[in-house]
Amino acid sequence: MRVFFAGGGTGGHLYPALAVARALVRQAPSVRPHFLGSTRGIERHILPNAEFPYTLLDLHPLYRTTPWRNWRTVRGLWSAHAAIGDLMRADPARLTFATGGYASAAGLLYSRLHGLPYVLHEANSFPGMTVRWFSASARELYLGFPEATASLPAAARARAVDTGNPIEPPPQPTSFSPSRAERLRAWELDASTFVLLVFGGSQGSAAINRLIDSWLVRGLPAGLSLIWATGREQFAMYAPRASGRVVVRDYLAPIADAYAVADLALTRAGAMTTAELCAWGVPMILIPLPTAAGDHQTANARALEACGAARWIAQSDASDVRLDGMVRELIEDRGALERLGAGARARARPDSARQIAERVHRLIDA
Repeated sequence: MRVFFAGGGTGGHLYPALAVARALVRQAPSVRPHFLGSTRGIERHILPNAEFPYTLLDLHPLYRTTPWRNWRTVRGLWSAHAAIGDLMRADPARLTFATGGYASAAGLLYSRLHGLPYVLHEANSFPGMTVRWFSASARELYLGFPEATASLPAAARARAVDTGNPIEPPPQPTSFSPSRAERLRAWELDASTFVLLVFGGSQGSAAINRLIDSWLVRGLPAGLSLIWATGREQFAMYAPRASGRVVVRDYLAPIADAYAVADLALTRAGAMTTAELCAWGVPMILIPLPTAAGDHQTANARALEACGAARWIAQSDASDVRLDGMVRELIEDRGALERLGAGARARARPDSARQIAERVHRLIDA
């Protein structure tokens, strides 16, 4: 049984689809995922190394500030529609699983026009344009944030399911699992230190890097260590900041090694990042990316603060003085820190991929 997985452009649209596809194949080996993505997106680098067949299409976003370029968007949808038709004639799909964003629009449009059932996954607390446009005809909608329900069209809300975001769940501890002290030694950090994990997504964040650099000049609180991922392009600039209390990396892989020792995280407010931190029970200070589409990262940060899982600062208000005060407060008030960790764990959905795969499998069978 072939299933189209439509989505990409960014990791936040691609990785959830990969997680669900893998969970679906584990449950039903007869299911054959086929990915539909864009020649412009991150999927052009990721899918060649994944285990699934894929087709990359000439897809473009909606150019809102330069509307004269939207002829490319229309042309891309037209050519993608023909390419998907060829795939269907060669080997018909039973269902389309889409994660929103411009890279999923062609698969969703084809599905709607040709009566191919489809489901949607929305990772953020405010649904994107593609999800809002296609949600009314979706068989089901899987939500990373339950708060997204309020922004869906009324006709779609009854089919919305709070599943959380599909991530790789934390490993179950065993008698052979390393202790915290052993894990910290692997980072060459003191066993009694308080660890702040800092990263700005897979590419890093120039704004967060500047903030941390300024904070280091000011001076870190006593007893605090940093694990700081700068992003590959900015690593050379900040690598000299490494010390016995500051670990500087270009990229964290596997990031689970950092989650396992983090007492607190300072990050952007992306849906998948925050889902992973919730699964690990790591309290968060969030600085949402102000240029994210629809300002959805600010909506994510507000939702997580409202449920007691995070605190957040607008990028325009972030300073080394304010950050220093927030971190010192949490170091000194362990009760407040523990409440944030409990709030994060309460929002965790580590089994999301399996749950979504089960629901998709039932729809395929039906």
